[in-house]
Amino acid sequence: TLTAVRKMTKRDVFLEKEQVMNLLMHLPIWDGKMPQPSILKPKPLWTGKQLFSLIIPGNVNMIRTHSTHPDDEDDGPYKWISPGDTKVMVEHGELVMGILCKKTLGTSAGSLLHICIVELGHEVCGQFYGNIQTVVNNWLLLEGHSIGIGDTIADPNTYLEIQKTIKKAKEDVIEVIQKAHNMELEPTPGNTLRQTFENQVNRILNDARDKTGGSAKKSLTEYNNLKAMVVSGSKGSNINISQVIACVGQQNVEGKRIPFGFRKRTLPHFIKDDYGPESRGFVENSYLAGLTPSEFFFHAMGGREGLIDTAVKTAETGYIQRRLIKAMESVMVHYDGTVRNSVGQLIQLRYGEDGLAGEDVEFQTLPTIKLSNHAFERKFKFDPTNERYLRRVFNEDIMKEVMGSGEVISAIEKEWEQLGRDREVLRMIFPTGENKVVLPCNLQRMIWNVQKIFHIDKRAPTDLSPLRVIQGVQELMRKCVIVAGDDRLSRQANDNATLLFQCLVRSTLCTRRVAEEFRLSSEAFEWLIGEVETRFQQAQVQPGEMVGALAAQSLGEPATQMTLNTFHFAGVSSKNVTLGVPRLKEIINISKKPKAPSLTVFLTGAAARDAEKAKNVLCRLEHTTLRKVTANTAIYYDPDPQNTVIAEDQEFVNVYYEMPDFDPTRISPWLLRIELDRKRMTDKKLTMEQIAEKINAGFGDDLNCIFN
Repeated sequence: TLTAVRKMTKRDVFLEKEQVMNLLMHLPIWDGKMPQPSILKPKPLWTGKQLFSLIIPGNVNMIRTHSTHPDDEDDGPYKWISPGDTKVMVEHGELVMGILCKKTLGTSAGSLLHICIVELGHEVCGQFYGNIQTVVNNWLLLEGHSIGIGDTIADPNTYLEIQKTIKKAKEDVIEVIQKAHNMELEPTPGNTLRQTFENQVNRILNDARDKTGGSAKKSLTEYNNLKAMVVSGSKGSNINISQVIACVGQQNVEGKRIPFGFRKRTLPHFIKDDYGPESRGFVENSYLAGLTPSEFFFHAMGGREGLIDTAVKTAETGYIQRRLIKAMESVMVHYDGTVRNSVGQLIQLRYGEDGLAGEDVEFQTLPTIKLSNHAFERKFKFDPTNERYLRRVFNEDIMKEVMGSGEVISAIEKEWEQLGRDREVLRMIFPTGENKVVLPCNLQRMIWNVQKIFHIDKRAPTDLSPLRVIQGVQELMRKCVIVAGDDRLSRQANDNATLLFQCLVRSTLCTRRVAEEFRLSSEAFEWLIGEVETRFQQAQVQPGEMVGALAAQSLGEPATQMTLNTFHFAGVSSKNVTLGVPRLKEIINISKKPKAPSLTVFLTGAAARDAEKAKNVLCRLEHTTLRKVTANTAIYYDPDPQNTVIAEDQEFVNVYYEMPDFDPTRISPWLLRIELDRKRMTDKKLTMEQIAEKINAGFGDDLNCIFN
């Protein structure tokens, strides 16, 4: 259906009268009227969008984007007239513009499904989705959609480009190997040389795969059926396109390239110590071209791991989920609004600290946080003294009321002060300027709905007194209660629970915006206030809701969809963190020994700005072993330590034996000679004295340590 609905709502889809009539027979909610065709001459034609509009029930308003919507379009001149038809707008149950896809019809927040279930209830919503399937699939029987080998073949230029990219990647890998051989490769912080090398190679090869995939995807036309399915979101992804057409990419086992299974090589078909791409499982062919025998074998290795992984992880996640459920199965919301377990222990005073149910809340934007003082004033401050402005917005009676009475002016002043206080509070709560919050009653959409229901003319003056707006909002805020009671604690608790909601309502329904932006009439405003109150009451969690099991399932469900070991962070290896199911297991078991403990240190003062000082802090914190700074070690038989067998050391040994601080006769003929790496020593800011001191402290009289 997704593939079909994307095809059907394109701009160039037209249906003849017979087709439309046949399709309408599949629509149970059809009212028996044919809509006006969008093209009358030479013959009547209806668009796919018109047909979809007939399926949408009731008063639904929505703005979304299509999956291919360019990000920069919304700020430019094309905000309301999208060249690629990628902005979707449904107004008053009519699809005005835009191509529908998974983003609009899928399970995301704010999709058509979400809005429909919130506004119209579950029955209408379920019926709506059934109707989409019936009608759109029957339309697809007329249009047709199939996929063949032709859809997987790109043009010759693309193939040349792909080959060039892969060749370049191979050359880059050879270069890195050369660097590693010549000891020119710098180990990245916290990694050994080998890890650094592997990370770089992995990054080069993954980039090659992504780049070839990009050029492959660009070469496909609008009419390509594979691309049609990916764009509509019904099946497949960019990586599938790139693997079929361009290159399958690096195969991994346990998050690394294919390991050496034989002596120093993966298969007997390669020479020993070959760290190149081909030998370690880089598949440069596409599925279309077909894999070579060794590529096929490596691919099977990677695939096998996936299968084993799936089998192991079902057991793991199942057990995690069971423990979560058993821990929380008795937790529920009681009649006094508190959350308690079976023995009456208090878990939360209000469910989720605000007493609201998760089904009825949506992401909303707090408008005041991000604005500069100037912009804030321009958008929210109502000026009751400006007569020309008032005449443009209000009708005569309201004009007289506003101009004539001092109480209106003082009320408006108070409102402005309140908005300023709200803004300060919000900026304290969200210091980062994060303005997305989860709250009930999507005000923007409710206002839109009201404008449609009451047929509001945005150009006509309004009969709504600003005083009524202020009083209405204050009354509404008094009615929206989470914690009842009039004692000081209850009032404080209620303020805490409803603070964000109050700020949102006050900033959206302030006199300036209601009069100027929304142009609500007085009856529309009364209806809106009533509606917000009703919705707010409905959004509160119901006593008896088993929120414990709900929470456990909400953790368990995504856990079952995690892959057990989510490997490759392509490139960044200092982020060597446990992810996926193993990490969830660690968190839930509260493991004493996490696999990859890490520490993020935020520096203050001079160290925060000066890289050298930061390096000093790092050196003092980082755990360093002798192995990390050793260049090489050797064991010698040295019977006469004073005339040592190692000629180059004779000098400093002599210096040492001039003033021995021990009994030279007790000394052993065996000698362990450790040569340290000067560069690593300076990196770690270590001195020979420190190391010798540590060795002596560790071994005491068992050995005798001298250094130069």
